[in-house]
Amino acid sequence: MVAVDAGEGPNEEEGQVTMGLARESPPPGGTSSSSAQGRTDPGGGVGIMELVVESMNLRAALKRVQQNKGAPGIDGISTSSLADVLREMWPRLRQELLDGTYRPQPVKRVSIPKKGGGTRELGIPTVVDRFIQQALLQVLQRRIDPSFSSHSHGFRPGHSTHGAIRQALAYVAEGRDVVVDVDLARFFDRVNHDVLMSRVARHVDDKRALRLIRRFLEAGVMAGGVTFMRDEGTPQGGPLSPLLANILLDDVDKALEASGSCFVRYADDVNVYVRSARAGERVMARLRKLFARLRLQVNEDKSAVAPVSSRKFLGFTLRRFKGKARVFVAPQSLDRFKDRVRDETRPTRGKSLDEVIAGLAKWMKGWKAYFAIPECVVEREFPELDGWVRRRLRSMVLRQWRHGRVIYHQLRARRIKSHWCTLIARHARSYWHNSHTSAMHKAFPNRFFDKRGLPRLST
Repeated sequence: MVAVDAGEGPNEEEGQVTMGLARESPPPGGTSSSSAQGRTDPGGGVGIMELVVESMNLRAALKRVQQNKGAPGIDGISTSSLADVLREMWPRLRQELLDGTYRPQPVKRVSIPKKGGGTRELGIPTVVDRFIQQALLQVLQRRIDPSFSSHSHGFRPGHSTHGAIRQALAYVAEGRDVVVDVDLARFFDRVNHDVLMSRVARHVDDKRALRLIRRFLEAGVMAGGVTFMRDEGTPQGGPLSPLLANILLDDVDKALEASGSCFVRYADDVNVYVRSARAGERVMARLRKLFARLRLQVNEDKSAVAPVSSRKFLGFTLRRFKGKARVFVAPQSLDRFKDRVRDETRPTRGKSLDEVIAGLAKWMKGWKAYFAIPECVVEREFPELDGWVRRRLRSMVLRQWRHGRVIYHQLRARRIKSHWCTLIARHARSYWHNSHTSAMHKAFPNRFFDKRGLPRLST
């Protein structure tokens, strides 16, 4: 989640939409009984739903949804069409939100492969529902987030994966070299609605807002043209889901804080750092009970009490290096990096070398920004990856040339000596071996890739 900058001005299109929405203000004087219920909080202030439909909040929500883009929901409306849709629908939507009668549409079910195997079910709301969720999120987050634990880092303004890693590193530096690594089984699919809503009600006193959240949770799921009703779970894909997850798991955070535990939580990943395996087993038993109270189940296959150096957390691993606790890129993350590069450099993709480099460049910059933090030791891994990526690209070129005669003439055109060209052409199908020869390094030197924008991880 991101903090909303109330000072951001709208672009021209957003301004036209939200200015039009702002003119739909509540009638002066009284209101109908249905829309008045919950309109103010017990202290006499403005109700949550009035804050949700406030012009500046809507402007920020519209901008965020358009920036995030994403696939259309079941109605096929894209984020690029959202402003036009709101111009037409907003007066009715606004009244329904204030009256507490708005009903979300079912979400579209999409299955995506998980990094560790299997699939993850995403529920994609319509863009209008995403807009309403985002507007509600911005109001609730300002109200609820300050009450969360400082050990919780997932999807919160001012928090990040890097902050979670640094906090974990501080615990390991204190000598807590054993981690209680807890993974929840299908967390977002198994959230109990009644348990969750009881926790939300601790922070939200506007009945209309509570009713709206409940309806978002209970909105059906459409798959293959058939709508299935849902009595548990909060589908990943909507802006509101991460905040609801943090609200539910805040009970666990508070219990761990009360016991003085040294822990870090990022979404449904919980790591507790202890000094011995025996202490870790006690903590694990307690966590099972805490999660059971929330009707959540620990994934025993992926959870463990183990040395810190043997576990992965947010793509990193922690261990002692030269007497100090340090952070490293996890082996699994390095493997996934190579899998991505292999996929991008497959010659059957039908892309030119420049097109492949352009695609890799954008992704590699983001990958480097994530892993190249000051605490992470990358002196060996990053140079090796740089060389490996360039070798993959040279190998891809040879595969595209394919035939010995083509390879010979292409290398000669790049001023490679004839006997080297002949040797490589004679073993034309030894692509990976030939990609590491001095002839290919001379034909495609490192500066060749630098000029075409391929980033270096090691600089």
